[in-house]
Amino acid sequence: MIETLRSTVFAGVVMSGNETAAQSKPVHKLLDFQQLDGWETDDHQAALDVFLTTCSDMKDPAWRALGTVAAEQTDAKAFFELFFRPVLIEDGADALFTGYFEPELHGSRVQTETYRFPIYALPPEAREVSPWLTRRDILSGGYLHDRGLEIAWVDDPVELFFLQIQGSGRVRLPDGGFLRVGYGGANGHPYRSIGKELVRRGVYDAHQVSAQVIKNWIRRNPREGEDLLYHNPSYVFFREVSEVPAHLGPLGAMNRSVTTGRSIAVDPVFTPLGAPVWVEKDGKDPIRRLMVAQDTGSAIKGAQRADIFFGTGDKAGRAAGKLKDTGRMAVLMPIQHVSETLPEAVQ
Repeated sequence: MIETLRSTVFAGVVMSGNETAAQSKPVHKLLDFQQLDGWETDDHQAALDVFLTTCSDMKDPAWRALGTVAAEQTDAKAFFELFFRPVLIEDGADALFTGYFEPELHGSRVQTETYRFPIYALPPEAREVSPWLTRRDILSGGYLHDRGLEIAWVDDPVELFFLQIQGSGRVRLPDGGFLRVGYGGANGHPYRSIGKELVRRGVYDAHQVSAQVIKNWIRRNPREGEDLLYHNPSYVFFREVSEVPAHLGPLGAMNRSVTTGRSIAVDPVFTPLGAPVWVEKDGKDPIRRLMVAQDTGSAIKGAQRADIFFGTGDKAGRAAGKLKDTGRMAVLMPIQHVSETLPEAVQ
């Protein structure tokens, strides 16, 4: 995200299924639109509207030109079929779809007895030294106290930890207003999954672990829970981005709002940011939908790896937390790119 941890986002907490999958040279296979399951019945205009939010920001002039053409279209499905070709990109790892969301916390711009856990901005010294202090050092050493780095205070340290995992979120204020925070930097230490640690300790089996399960365990075991949070040495700092209207999603890696059910986080090594991507998620509640690659994340690695944005708040979080399915995805590439840069593609 910008490269935020947001997209871990969820998979990183729960345990990404292909974190250690062997990578091989990617293979490209050219598909027909008729080979895309559910293509005919999707809402292509909804996908086009999302594509238009970021296509003008793409570096490649061919993509930007398509964005100009897209703005004049009255038949979205025909537009995609005329100017793009679906390309299946595989790197030897199994496909994995997970979900992420924008958490909403309760907080205040001033510290109170209820709101006493600070959301910090990035301190200057953390910009100059990487890695900087660990999570344990930062929280137990008092290095950031009373330095004017507090953006807001929230009422729950566990929700604050998960805000750092997501990398962005909203804070609901006592007067009914809100402020929004986005990724502002990190201390440079690698993310370590606390879900995996609970499995290693024998507390849960891997299939039992979810964000809600982890939260509940920490609250039932406050002393051990604090130690568990310290297992992850990574610490994320924030910046206020309240200029993003409340009805829009948080900013993704392209510095534009992501859209519920239509934006995905991908690995930009394989999928260009801004590209339309046909998603065929299997498992419970299958998804067949054209989405747009508008985000990234530290746990999103591989050609067939994507994180689907589910929206803001607890309901979105519960839905995102349940998602961990296989399937496949095909990147819609401009026709000229298919012919010029993918000569190895096979029919």
